Amino acid sequence: MAETSATTGTGEPASRPRKSSWKYIGPGIVVAATGVGAGDLVATLIAGSKFGYTLMWAAVIGCVVKISLAEAAGRWHLATGRTLFDGWRSLGPWTTVYFAVYVVIWGFIYGATAMSSSALPIVALFPDGPGLKFWAIVTGLIGLAFVWFNRYAVFEKVMTVLIGIMFVVVVYVAVRVVPDAGASFAGLLPVLPDGSLLYTLGLIGGVGGTITMAAYGYWVNAKGWSNSSWMKVMRLDNRVAYITTGIFVVAMLIVGAELLHASQVALTSGDRGLIDLGKVLEDRFGTGTAKLFLVGFFATSFSSLIGVWHGVSLMFADFVERFRAPAAEGEEKSGPAVTDRQQRSLPFRAYLLWLTFPPMTLLWLDEPFGLVIAYGVLGAFFMPFLALTLIWLLNSSRTPSEWRNGWVSNGMLALAGLLFVVLCVQQVRELPW
Repeated sequence: MAETSATTGTGEPASRPRKSSWKYIGPGIVVAATGVGAGDLVATLIAGSKFGYTLMWAAVIGCVVKISLAEAAGRWHLATGRTLFDGWRSLGPWTTVYFAVYVVIWGFIYGATAMSSSALPIVALFPDGPGLKFWAIVTGLIGLAFVWFNRYAVFEKVMTVLIGIMFVVVVYVAVRVVPDAGASFAGLLPVLPDGSLLYTLGLIGGVGGTITMAAYGYWVNAKGWSNSSWMKVMRLDNRVAYITTGIFVVAMLIVGAELLHASQVALTSGDRGLIDLGKVLEDRFGTGTAKLFLVGFFATSFSSLIGVWHGVSLMFADFVERFRAPAAEGEEKSGPAVTDRQQRSLPFRAYLLWLTFPPMTLLWLDEPFGLVIAYGVLGAFFMPFLALTLIWLLNSSRTPSEWRNGWVSNGMLALAGLLFVVLCVQQVRELPW
């Protein structure tokens, strides 16, 4: 019988491997729910509306790339007993400087974006009620209170409910539009129609590809998985996460292809595109389906909000702990005791407040030009940074030999790194210089 996390929270050397079991699934669900935001779904819808089913293959490749990246992050935490930031810091002080600047600027703008995204479907559901700013502030405060007063176990349960709502709604809408099975399978053949390159790269790299992938290892530790005996469990958990994400992407491509491609309906870019889709659904299927979709839209946005509030705050708490106590390198760095303490720590709660209150000022202001540029550049560089540093860490003596990368892992991470570098260059080029 598999041992429970209660018997392994000390970070001791690995005992016998735990049996891979569905009952352990959790951190992967959290990372899937957090990584898929409203903007990702709109980008997928637009790809489907422009190219039909042709880019279905890109969604599948994207799913495999994300599985490889998240598996690498989780493997580092379990194989070494060290956190990801601890690994980054071992590569030199440049990683500390980059992360410090990134996490401050990114958190400031993301906080406003997440609150606005969560408020949009509420305003659409209750058009006669308060406006967007009111609901944005309310969702931010609810997210703050929820993460402040709850620990990982409750957080995971709520995220599971939210992703369940997302899953049911997105798949239901895809079924309602009656997918073309033949065209879907034909779309698995790699083809690049004219003008589709950037949409293809976005499909492979965009959905579920954020800083929350780096947070996966922290959630693994918070679950109580503290050493390499949990490796099989983590790998099953991770595959479930990104297969679920893949189903989201495929379902939204189907909706884009069937509902928007034929009629040439154009969506607004960004989160507001889902409001446009709600109106299309109402015209086609009635008010009930449109309202159900808006509930799914809220679950998508709010799960991303509380996921970032929790996961990135954990990363920031670890960053501060490593920065302030370099002499403790040989001590226990992961496992449930540490993450539980971190969830009550001053840095964790300080970053929670940073994500919530300063961004509220942006709800009344256009985002300052310089801040938009800095956010865009730092955000574009994060995924190449993650992919390339994982290759570095997992091929070095920092990782026990049996858990270093094989040729498949190296190939997938190199592919991810190359893909994200190309996307990074494109994102930087598109910034409003």
